[in-house]
Formats: sequence, C-alpha cells, structure tokens
Amino acid sequence: MAKIMTSQSHKSQSCCGFGPPFGCHVTTFPRLLLMLFLGLSPETWAQQGTQPHSIKIEGDITLGGLFPVHSRGPAGVPCGEIKREKGIHRMEAMLYALDQINSDPDLLPNITLGARILDTCSRDTYALEQSLTFVQALIQKDNSDVRCSNGEPPIIPKPERVVGVIGASGSSVSIMVANVLRLFAIPQISYASTAPELSDKSRYEFFSRVVPPDSYQAQAMVDIVKAMGWNYVSTLASEGNYGESGVDAFLQISREAGGLCIAQSIKIPREPKPGGFDKIIKRLMETSNARGVIIFANEDDIRRVLEAAKRANLTGHFLFVGSDSWGAKSSPILDQEDVAEGAVTILPKRASIDGFDNYFTSRSLENNRRNIWFAEYWEDDFKCKLTRAGIKYDLGRRKCTGEERIAQESQYEQEGKVQFVIDAVYVMAHALHSMHLDLCPGSMGVCEKMDPVEGSKLLQYIRSVNFNGSAGTGVMFNENGDAPGRYDIFQFQLSNTTNPGYRCIGQWTNYLRLNAEEMQWSGGDSAVPDSVCSFPCELGERKKMVKGVPCCWHCELCDGYQYQLDELNCDMCPFDMRPMPNRTGCRSTPIIKLEWSSPWAIIPVFLAVLGILATSGCIITFIRFNNSPIVRASGRELSYVLLTGIFLIYLITFLMIAEPSAPVCAFRRLLLGLGMCITYSAMLTKTNRIYRIFEQGKKAVTPPPFISPASQLIITFILIGVQLLGVFIWFGVVPPHTIIDYEEQHPPNPEFARGVLKCDMSDLALVLCLSYSIVLMVTCTVYAIKSRGVPETFNEAKPIGFTMYTTCIVWLAFVPIFFGTAQSTEKMFIQTTTLTVSMSLSATVSLGMLYIPKVYVIIFLPEQNVQKRKRSFKAVASAVTTQLSQKEDKQNGESKSSAIVPDRSQ
Repeated sequence: MAKIMTSQSHKSQSCCGFGPPFGCHVTTFPRLLLMLFLGLSPETWAQQGTQPHSIKIEGDITLGGLFPVHSRGPAGVPCGEIKREKGIHRMEAMLYALDQINSDPDLLPNITLGARILDTCSRDTYALEQSLTFVQALIQKDNSDVRCSNGEPPIIPKPERVVGVIGASGSSVSIMVANVLRLFAIPQISYASTAPELSDKSRYEFFSRVVPPDSYQAQAMVDIVKAMGWNYVSTLASEGNYGESGVDAFLQISREAGGLCIAQSIKIPREPKPGGFDKIIKRLMETSNARGVIIFANEDDIRRVLEAAKRANLTGHFLFVGSDSWGAKSSPILDQEDVAEGAVTILPKRASIDGFDNYFTSRSLENNRRNIWFAEYWEDDFKCKLTRAGIKYDLGRRKCTGEERIAQESQYEQEGKVQFVIDAVYVMAHALHSMHLDLCPGSMGVCEKMDPVEGSKLLQYIRSVNFNGSAGTGVMFNENGDAPGRYDIFQFQLSNTTNPGYRCIGQWTNYLRLNAEEMQWSGGDSAVPDSVCSFPCELGERKKMVKGVPCCWHCELCDGYQYQLDELNCDMCPFDMRPMPNRTGCRSTPIIKLEWSSPWAIIPVFLAVLGILATSGCIITFIRFNNSPIVRASGRELSYVLLTGIFLIYLITFLMIAEPSAPVCAFRRLLLGLGMCITYSAMLTKTNRIYRIFEQGKKAVTPPPFISPASQLIITFILIGVQLLGVFIWFGVVPPHTIIDYEEQHPPNPEFARGVLKCDMSDLALVLCLSYSIVLMVTCTVYAIKSRGVPETFNEAKPIGFTMYTTCIVWLAFVPIFFGTAQSTEKMFIQTTTLTVSMSLSATVSLGMLYIPKVYVIIFLPEQNVQKRKRSFKAVASAVTTQLSQKEDKQNGESKSSAIVPDRSQ
C-alpha cells in the first residue's frame, strides 16, 4: 500500500488493517518518548521485526514471562546459543504451571490464565526492549491524525494487557525491567533474581521474588566460611547487579561479623579480554594463603575461571564457595570436575517436582508446538538437525527423526529453579483468586472491577499470599517482597565412590546446620583445608598484627622471662617466678642453697675439719704442758686467746655452708669477723709488745709500760671489744634474717634461673665485717716488719712476720677472686668457697708458723723444752745495743760474732 504524508502532522504512514501493534508501523509520540527515556533508539526495535519473538497463550487474564531462552550473543548479536536448563526448563515450568492452574476447578474457576513469554537472551538491554511489549497497552496513543491512503482511520487492534510479569532470571535484567514496569504499576515476581538491591522498595516497589535475596545468601556463605575455620578469602564477582551486589553484601556482613578478612576482591568484566581469566588467577595467587574463593558469577564466568585455574596447574589449590548461580548445576563444571572438587555451593531450598518431570519428558515436537523454541532445544538436546524451510541442512549432523524421547535418548535433570517458577505463577494465581473473591463475589468470570486489573491492588494481594508451594514449603513475602531464606548447602565430591557429584551437606534457615563429617576434599581427604592469612601461633608466642589486615599477623616468641599474657601481648613474670616451658604462665623459681654434698662445700669442710683437729691438738697440748718452758715462753695467756681465734676461724666454715636461718645468720655476723679479730688482736698485741720492748731498750734500761700478761690480755680484749660493739650495733639496726636472692642466678635462659637462699649480708656488709680484722692484720704486719731486726733467738717476731706476709698474700688473692665472680651464676658458691678457704688458709698459716713447731718440740723433742737463764730488762737492752753495733761493724767489714741469749720469760 502506498504511503502518504498528511498536511497536518507530516508523519509517515503505512498500510492499514492488521499490522504492527501500534498501527501501520507507526512510531507514536508516547512510545518514542518512552524509548528515549529508557535510552533506546527506535531503530533497535525496527531491527527486530514487527513483533518480538515470543510465545502467546490465550486467556482471560494475561501474564508476562521473561526467560533467558538463549545465552548472550557475541558483540553486535543480541542472542547466542539456546540454554536448555535455565532457559527451556524454566520457561516450560511456567507453561506447566498455567496448565495446572487452568485445570484446577478450585483456583480461579471459570477464569483462564494466558501468557506472553519473551526471551531475554541473558542481556539486560535486550530484555528491556522486549519488555516494552508488556506496557504497550497502557500507553495512551493519539491516533486522530493517522489516516490510511484512502483517508479512512486505521484499524488498530487492541493490544493485550499484561497484569503481571513472571521474571526475570538475572538480577541485572530484573532491575532493568523493574524500572519500566513500576512506571505502569505492573507487579513483577522473579523466580531467580537475588540481588539485595531489589529489596529497596523505594525504587522497586512493584518487585517481589519467591527466592531469598543475596543478603540471606551472603549471610549463609559467611556462616559457612566461619564454620570451616577460614578467616582469609578472596571474592570473585561477575560485573553486574547480581555479582557485585552479592559480593557487597558478603563484604558488609563479614565486616559486621568480624574475624574475616578479604585478600582480593576481583570483578569479572562483562566482556573479558583474551587472557583476562588467566590474569584473575594470577592475581588470586598473589595472596596464595587465601585458598577460599567466594564466587558470585554466572555460569560462563565460573566455567572460565575453572579453566584458567586448570591451565595454571592449580588443580586442588582453590576452595570455591559458590552462590546459587552455581548451585548444583553440572554445566559450570563440565570437563572441569577435578578443579571444582570440594567446591561448596548454595542453593535456595528446593525439591524436584515430579509432575514437571512427567510433563517435560513427555514433550515432543508434535505435542509442544506452542513452544516456538522447542525445535531448537530438540536439536541441541539430541545433537541432530531438523529439516526446516529456509535453513540449510548441516551434513555433519544426523537428521532428527522426531521419535526421540527426552531422558531416554538424552540426559535430563530438572533445573534447580523450576520449583520457583511454578511457585511464582501460583503466587499470581492465588493473588488474582483472592482479588476475584473480594471484587467479584459470585461472579463466574472476570467482572468489571477486574477489567482492567489494577496493578497496585494486585500487588497488595500478592504480598498477602501464604500457601504451600509446589515443594510443600510455605510461600510468603516479607515487607520487602522477599521470600524467607531457606538454603541447601552442597559440596561437589569427585572422590565419593558411592555417589560422585553434588552432595547435600547441610542447610541454612536463619542459622547454619553443617554436617562436617560428610564433607570431602581433594583426594578424598576429610580434613578441612586451611584458608588463613596466618596460622595460629604456638604456645608462648604472641601475635604481632599486620597493620590494616586484622587476620594477618607474625608470631613472636615471648622470650627471656616473659610469658604469654594473651594472644597479643607478652608480660614479664614476677621477680620471684620464671615462665613455664610453654610460656603460657609463670611458675615459682626453685630455691637453692649450698649443699653439704656440693663440691663447693666438700673442700672447705675438709680443710676446716683438719684445721679444727690440729687446733684442738695444739690447745690440748698446751693445756697438758701448760707450765712447760716453751708454753710459758710463748705467752700462755695470749696463745690461748690466739688459738681460740684460730679455732673460730675454722668453725665459721660450717656456719657459712649451713642452711641459712635467723640464728645461723646471727652467728655468721658474730663469728665471721670475730675469729680473725681475736687472732690478729693477739698477734698485734704480741708484735707491739716486742717492738716496744726493743725500741725502749735503745733509749733506756727501764721497761715500757703494759708489757705484763694481764696488760696484754686487756689490750687484746679491748681490740676484740671494738669488733663486738660494731656487730651488736649491726644487730640492733638490721636484725639478722634470711633473704632469697633472685638476681644472683638470673641467666638469660630462665630454665637455669634459681633463687638463692642466703643471709642478708651483701658483699659490702661482708667486707665491712672483715675490714676491722684486715686493719688489725695490716697493722700487725707493719709491726712485724719493724721488729724484724731483733735477734732470732730472742722472740716470735720473725714467725709472726712470716705469718703476716703469707696471710697478706692469701687475702690479696682473695679479693680479685671474690669480687671478680660477682656476675657469675655460681657467685654464691664461688664466693663462699673462696672466703672459707681463704680464712682456713689464714688460720692454717698462723697455726703452722706459730704453734705447730712448739707442739713438735714439746712432744718429740722434750729435751729442748727446758728453762733458760733469766735476764733482766737491763741485760736485754744491753744485748740489743751490742747486736746493733755488731751489724754496723759487719757492714764496715769488721764483723765480730757474739751472741746473747735473753731470758724469754721476761
């Protein structure tokens, strides 16, 4: 028919009669505005032909249907290959549900449900263009200026009115379509879209779904990850609302729950470049400890991720936790089963609908002509080719006979979302049924109040439904139009010899129930693999956290005397304790003392015992021969005092080794310096007496004062009294007591730490205690040096001199040894042994030089123990003068020998 241009509108017209839905292939002004509003070009619609490729089922009330019958096509092509399960199965589920409802006398009696079913081709923009079919009846069109070529007004058929839409599948498609349907108040019920964004009723108020949103799914996946003990995982998301919103929900819930860190969060582009998936695997391996991978992706992306992991030779490394887009499907893991082994997937709780199985497996080319895509499905399912007009026959494939049977000559497994498609259609039917009861009571068909059906009212009835669905579970909606969260947890088990494949290992219904004993991992291992940033620290180690990554840490040993206070901190043990071997706490430090059986004690005790025996022998001998000339000549009174001092010096060894206690500490203070003080006080008195006698003899013949035995004793006791006074003052200021020194044996290795039980005598206190005796010893040595010139047969000056010289050497050796071991862990033992041995040697020198020779003479040479002639002090002085003169003559070469033997009893 010829096209004409009217003068009024200057719009192009085409043929009248039956034509495009908008009449004469006219792009009307309202439709043009809508397409421009949605960002679509009119040419896009024109390229698709005059009618969208769709299935039309006649009925009193028409429902729309959106299904991904085909996959997304390559660039420039809207549709690709047919999708058997997600496309045909789901679409046939809607047809099956319509058949069941229309044959049910109790549900919508005398009302038949029809349908207009469209293919979304798994692409949101294409689905939007297709969905314009659902709203065309609601667009007000002004056709007053439209005329046919003969001037008659065009005959425009009334477009069908869609009261509600079942679909779509992908969340991105549902979001795009929902933005259009809300403008025209058309309720929409999805059977597979789970993006949390769709719960926002301020934007998608006419959208509902019979599957739970990904926020529930994300919570379930967080619970799964935590139940397996993982705290370091990566996420993969297909670009789009489903993948991105699913991962966002997972990230948000994991942050709120705490204890879970994300190593990598990677987005898979819509149109990935060559090698893109290999780069994704490479990025995941940058944090190889994060073996767990949370994946919200479509089937194609899942399959290509698995392929890339296999190419990288990482089979068994990654532990996938897949969303419901993976579910229990075989298509994503086809030929990649070894890489997918152990994958834990989630799927809204569902059941296989036996009625649908019977229905679908009975479909054939003859009885299913209403499905315009069924022939294409038939060719793909049976791998054959139908002879169709205008299509060239493929010589490489066999010819379809039409006698093939589904599930007999091909593999068949009911797609997981079939149940939800049926439930979504039944929701519409129940809502319409309730609406009909309220608005058309007693009416046998659609009454005027439901012609047309008001979308906002229908939405209220939809949100109010509550019935048992096709699987026997309750179908209802919350205030956001979401179904309750009910999930089955699956694991793909390749090593399960009894039933390899997906195995249900748990459920999630607001909380997780996981049967860990039924889980199997790569190689049939039942132990859950690790996916942690850092492994738990050993006992006695603290966590040094990595800044900004709360799940990552370095383990540091609590060294030295530290113990593990908590998982993040070490603390020092109290001074009297040391850490336990595993450093989880502190234990008491062992207390030690010098034992009698110790080598450090045996030698001093042996010397002391010998000394005590020798001293006792000397004392007994002197007492036995108290009136003998040698005893009398040695000064009996001072000799007994000096021997007592020597005895006490030996005795102090036993007090120094005995277990410290308050009485022992008191006697240590008293006797440590007293024995030496008594000994050297007596020696000093003797040397002083000799020195004064011979010095006085040089000057006069009168004797010096205080040389009598009584005077000597008084002088000696006065000197001793000074020591006693100092000790008793010390007792008053600091009463004797014991202490436990934990610093003395405090080596770097706490296993060797010991507390030393000792008396409260510091090194300084010990030196002060002996300092008075050392002063007496030095003074005595000075007098011995000064008296060295007296005749050898006259007195004891020379033996006393040798004694003091030797004693000084002993004590000079004592000082560096005693103070040089102050930092040694054996300090107490070394110093105690050094001190006691030095004192025993000093006493032995005194005993051996002064008294052993006398005892030897008394016992073995009694003939020499006789009385010598007495001499007056004048004779002594004269003898000294004579000896000095002889020395001077000897020095001048005029040596004369003479000898004067004085009376020692003077």
